[in-house]
Amino acid sequence: MSRAQFLSVMAASALAPLARPALAQGGVPGIDPATKTVTVGAFTPVTGPVPFYAILTRAADAFFRYKNENGGIRGWQVRYATMDDGYEPSRSVAVTRRLVEEQGIFALVAPVGTATNVAVIPYAREQGLPMIGPIGGASAFFTEKHVFPLLPDYGWSAAANTEHAIDGLKLQRVALLWENDELGRSAKRGFDKYMASRNMEPAESQPFDVRATDFTPQIRRLISARAEAVVMFGSNANLAAALRSASRGGLRATWFAPFFTADPSTYRLASELLDGTYFSSWLLPVGGSEPEVEAYRQSAAKYAPNDPIGVFGLNGWSNAALFASGFERLLDSSKPLTRPNLIEAMEGLRDASVGGARNVSFQPGDHRGTRQEGIIQAKGGQFSLVREFRPYPAAAFDLPS
Repeated sequence: MSRAQFLSVMAASALAPLARPALAQGGVPGIDPATKTVTVGAFTPVTGPVPFYAILTRAADAFFRYKNENGGIRGWQVRYATMDDGYEPSRSVAVTRRLVEEQGIFALVAPVGTATNVAVIPYAREQGLPMIGPIGGASAFFTEKHVFPLLPDYGWSAAANTEHAIDGLKLQRVALLWENDELGRSAKRGFDKYMASRNMEPAESQPFDVRATDFTPQIRRLISARAEAVVMFGSNANLAAALRSASRGGLRATWFAPFFTADPSTYRLASELLDGTYFSSWLLPVGGSEPEVEAYRQSAAKYAPNDPIGVFGLNGWSNAALFASGFERLLDSSKPLTRPNLIEAMEGLRDASVGGARNVSFQPGDHRGTRQEGIIQAKGGQFSLVREFRPYPAAAFDLPS
């Protein structure tokens, strides 16, 4: 599907159920009790530097289409209005304003991007607009009253990977390769804190540029350090390049990587070199047999047939499912359907299964929704859960952001 086609389809999807923004009981935007329709919205980068991130939005849209066709949320239909922001924070704010003023949204749901979501927080706070499932990683999300993220801090995941290396696999010489930006620095904070809590020193800690395609210098350092395990935090392209360099250089080590690289696209880049790699993941494997994961694959194939089935899609699907969980809880409470009551309902979620995520909880002052991860392993072109979900190591999870 082209960008123009996607814009057209999403606009039609957003406007089809209603001819104008829904107004509600007492003038609450986004709630139409006459038709039992709730309007939510998101900004997404259909244009700009990362248009492939729109996969996340198409998967969220697929969730709502699937939900609507299967009885809705306690009988309520969801109208999902999305607009292109080009992945520019200033445009994200302007788009959110339009979604509020022109589309009358009840909440932002699965808006895409770390910097873009951070930029929108002050306006959303001013409006009392809930931000449900912002797809990005920022510590600011965890303490804002109106923001409810699923994605964890990368430091928690790095610590969980390291814990499995040391306690699960009995590997002692653990090294870190980290992308030299906020993603990698966040992973490094959690890794370092966890290692310190175990009174252990990293075998090695090496940064790399996000554009790196040859990891020969880093691999030489890891060989000299006699690394038994390598925790790698970067893109799937970085991981594949590092595995190739390790194979050429003769490094014999067990590799660990973040959840978003446990994706079929990584196998296409790394081939059999990926076999044996472990991933600490807040999402179930995309090939799993769980009903929610199977529903994601089926609906994505139906509503976004040109998109690959993978972690990106399951991520978007799960963040949309987070809204459904909160709105369902609000409906069950019999309280008026207002934004403050949605926030209260969200803060009451405990140990919920949300799309491909497990054990999601929020409470006032603590919006670290994803509190556990499982361990996935790549083998024979597939990804399998090899260790059940368990809490993040406290040394990293309780680290001040």
